[in-house]
Amino acid sequence: MSARLVDPAAVAASFRAQLRTEVAALASPLTLLGLLAEGDAPSATYAEYTRKGCEDVGIRFELRQVSHADAERAVREASADPAVHGILVYYPIGGSERDRWLRELVDPRKDIEGLHSFWARCLYENRRFVDHAHSLQAILPSTPLAILKLLDEAGASRPDAQRPLDGVTACVFNRSEVVGYPLAAMMANDGAEVYSFDVDGPKLFVPGDGDDAHRTRATFIARKDALARSRVVITGVPSRSFPLIRAEELQPGAICLNFSTLRNFAADVVDKASVFVPRVGPMTVTMALRNTVRLYKHGKRDG
Repeated sequence: MSARLVDPAAVAASFRAQLRTEVAALASPLTLLGLLAEGDAPSATYAEYTRKGCEDVGIRFELRQVSHADAERAVREASADPAVHGILVYYPIGGSERDRWLRELVDPRKDIEGLHSFWARCLYENRRFVDHAHSLQAILPSTPLAILKLLDEAGASRPDAQRPLDGVTACVFNRSEVVGYPLAAMMANDGAEVYSFDVDGPKLFVPGDGDDAHRTRATFIARKDALARSRVVITGVPSRSFPLIRAEELQPGAICLNFSTLRNFAADVVDKASVFVPRVGPMTVTMALRNTVRLYKHGKRDG
């Protein structure tokens, strides 16, 4: 058996086709502003991907380079500028504490990455809509959302179930507050039982009852036992010291997805997995653009 490879660029193309139609139908053009720290090469690459994505769907993209000292002012000005419809800050800018503060300065109505505490609260409380009429959907963080869409393409979802991931057990190696933690919460809200690993050890995310939000529990499960139970394995560890996940650790037919810039899986996993997703990047950009359009429509309906 050799795993089916899922190309995130191909999956993104279908979403971008729909976005192209939506953007073309808008009464006025959209502008997305990117704020990039000076001298950050990886973020500059991501910014270039954003520019190409915007051109593809018809969104105007403006990139501004900012110094660490001027980042706060730039975020405040962009949030107050009516000509800017979406803001994308290319973190890191000034360390984890400074970046956390900058995320709070972004107007949530322009926060296309869904990182502001307003959107985080919606996610962790499993509030899918922000209005009583259930017409305005909450914004989800772009990278975790991209991963969920790719898992759906990989066949992880169950269309016949009450929740799309009911009955699924998963492992996520990464518990960052930007990707790993919200991803585990989103998967649990969709019905999955998720073993979350980071340097502080494992944590278990379990589904709530009905529409209730997920819950977390302490767990002392070993990596090998969690992997043996998991149909879905997701990795995002940006460290060369991370012990690569090997085929012998997986259950037959596992769905494997790598979102780290580094390879977290050994080459032999494709011999045991049913599906392998080697990267996420193109889908992250596409979900950010999707959020841009959604937030713009939110504003028009609120107005």
